[in-house]
Amino acid sequence: MGKARQAPSPEMLELYARSGDPDKTLAIAAQREIAKALELPLRQGIMAGDINLFTPSTDGTDEFPLDLLAPGTETQHIAYTNPGHGYIPQRSVESDYVRIATYSVSSSIDFLLSYARKANWDILGRAMSVLEDSFVKKMNDDAWHTVLAAAADRNILVYDADAANGQLTKRLVSLLKTVMRRNAGGNSVSSRGRLTDLYTSIEGVEDIRNWGIDQLDDTSRREVYQAADSGAPLTRIYGVTLHDLFELGDSQEYQDYFVSDLGGSLSSGDTELVIGVDQASNDSFIMPVKLPVQVFEDETLHRSQRQGYYAWAELGFGVLDGRRVIAGSF
Repeated sequence: MGKARQAPSPEMLELYARSGDPDKTLAIAAQREIAKALELPLRQGIMAGDINLFTPSTDGTDEFPLDLLAPGTETQHIAYTNPGHGYIPQRSVESDYVRIATYSVSSSIDFLLSYARKANWDILGRAMSVLEDSFVKKMNDDAWHTVLAAAADRNILVYDADAANGQLTKRLVSLLKTVMRRNAGGNSVSSRGRLTDLYTSIEGVEDIRNWGIDQLDDTSRREVYQAADSGAPLTRIYGVTLHDLFELGDSQEYQDYFVSDLGGSLSSGDTELVIGVDQASNDSFIMPVKLPVQVFEDETLHRSQRQGYYAWAELGFGVLDGRRVIAGSF
């Protein structure tokens, strides 16, 4: 998940070389400047990955109001014909709130001072990529564990009974769209939710390349055949954006977590989990950030002729409305 970094400026290379100076005072001072310079790129970089499913809340609050339109109360909010006199019916609503627990996430990296003295920028660049990736992996896992817990708690599983086991079909996508809308609340003019994004395994996306004439016409099959991994024919079906997730699939990390740790289940004979979400309203997937990522130099490593940096942040993840998540299997 690491990204290519731009070539350093001459000033940054000089600062990096100075961070390996035999004079400890000069070296630590240079390391402190490097930590400051790396903090913002690292802070921006860790927001990569699939945590973009969640909306960061950086105002310091960890309390969020729940939807006034609670599940099962949709039909209680109606309008009346007023004959021109009399008292207009009063409809009072109130909402609970939920507090999302935040926690500290930290990581560190270090390397030999000799690399810095030689101004070997590739070492520092790779070290920062490893530090960034460690944060991204941790936050991705925590975010997806939260989404999977919401899907398991909802206890709705969608599957295509006519499909072969282990085959992602367009009918499954259609069924997920329908079930998501039917169970999202609202009515014909005030639908409260819809399927916008679908997360499946890399094998699930590849299934689309093998769809036969019963799934796609010849013209569409040619477009899929010629498409690159991120090509348009493989990214949207019925207006739903497809995402391949490495950790989903038979015996993969997130699917095992859903089944083994959360007690979720797949339809009999099915081998893979698929997760659908509603991101149209952007009101459910919340990530409170109490403390953004901060980077510091590790002065204690100088004794071991090493240079290192550590970073930490305080954040949390929450799904405020479980109706925004749905699970399926194929």
